[in-house]
Amino acid sequence: MARQVCDGFTLLSQALLKRLSLDQMVALEFELDKRLRETRSDPMDLADQVGLQKRNRRISRIEGSLRLLRHTVQLRRAGRI
Repeated sequence: MARQVCDGFTLLSQALLKRLSLDQMVALEFELDKRLRETRSDPMDLADQVGLQKRNRRISRIEGSLRLLRHTVQLRRAGRI
């Protein structure tokens, strides 16, 4: 699922995350964080504007998904979801 989110095939939402258990969400968070580090560590040619845009969009998608996932985990632990 982390690969699908990173590639933009699946968009995370709270409705989608409600179906996952807390352990599954923590594992997904780990995988997304790992893919974010991998994406940031890839060297890029600064002259390749299209490549830079694709990389930045991917980073933005992953960071947004991580933000939503962490918020949902926090709500789940507080018992609000």
